[in-house]
Amino acid sequence: MRTRPTSAAALTAALLAATLGVSACGASGQTATAGAAAADQDAVLEYQGWSNQVTLPELAEDLGYLGDVELEWVGNTISGPQDIQSAATGATDFGGAFDGAVAKLISSGAPVRAVVSYYGSDAQAFNGFYVLEGSPIQGPRDLIGKKIGVNTLGGHNDAVINTYLRDGGLTPEEIKQVELVPLPPPNLEQSLRAGQIDVAALSGQFREQAVAGGGVRSVFTDSQFFGDFSAGTYVFRDDYIAENPDTVRAFTTGVAKAIEWTKDTPHEEVIARYAEIIRERGRANETTDSLKYWHSTGVATTGGVIEASEFTRWEDWLDATGAVEKGELDVESLYTNEFNEYADTAKDG
Repeated sequence: MRTRPTSAAALTAALLAATLGVSACGASGQTATAGAAAADQDAVLEYQGWSNQVTLPELAEDLGYLGDVELEWVGNTISGPQDIQSAATGATDFGGAFDGAVAKLISSGAPVRAVVSYYGSDAQAFNGFYVLEGSPIQGPRDLIGKKIGVNTLGGHNDAVINTYLRDGGLTPEEIKQVELVPLPPPNLEQSLRAGQIDVAALSGQFREQAVAGGGVRSVFTDSQFFGDFSAGTYVFRDDYIAENPDTVRAFTTGVAKAIEWTKDTPHEEVIARYAEIIRERGRANETTDSLKYWHSTGVATTGGVIEASEFTRWEDWLDATGAVEKGELDVESLYTNEFNEYADTAKDG
């Protein structure tokens, strides 16, 4: 077992606690041009996964896009902010989260950098904010004094709601009266139908299951509000990147190729591949039942190339939460496309 870096871990953890708070997705039959790690670089990436889901790095490994770089699953994460905290403290080698949470983390002093986008919102993959059909809630001002169920605080839904309310004309004092209630995603629909919350932030299988059950309607979605956009990135520690640039390159371009594979491959084949991966890895208490609800990664750029707008979009929210003062977001410090071969294609195009 490799010895993980512990220097500055306590400082990083303290910064994270202050910034994010305690609450803060066989290459058989595939022909792949895969990256490779140099002999003196790390070739095993420890990471956290998600139950009943196949992440893009897992797909990339299965397709042979990671070359001789291997993944070692160490358990499942509970949220994006927790996942990137694990990467920042050295508990794992990489983690993924909402871009606003990544910006918060790095701006607090954590030594990590984003290398590739991995999820987003579009017409097929989006976060919707749902109420019961009989609810009087129609717009931003109707949310004052109401409870909105979200998967985690300090994440994607938190930022979208805050932006929606501010653009709807609510004052900071009025926004404080809108209560965000963190709940496990499987419990959001049940809490909405039981009247424990007034609005539920739903995505993926949970959104489709709720809609299929009837009796709910959407107030707004993030893609309706922002258009199609990439929303989250994978990060590595700065020291890891410096010591293992070939490994990071293999990972980044491998994930980028996996994104494009999902776009170019028929939906049924993608689902079948995901199901095979879940069955073969043999983790306890997993099911493939919800895979039918997968439609898209939502990544807006080719190969997950990161754009500055993915972070500047959330600058007002970062300012409102005290993470970064308006106009002081150092976007260049947040990400790099150096390790993504699709970045050259984007420049040439």
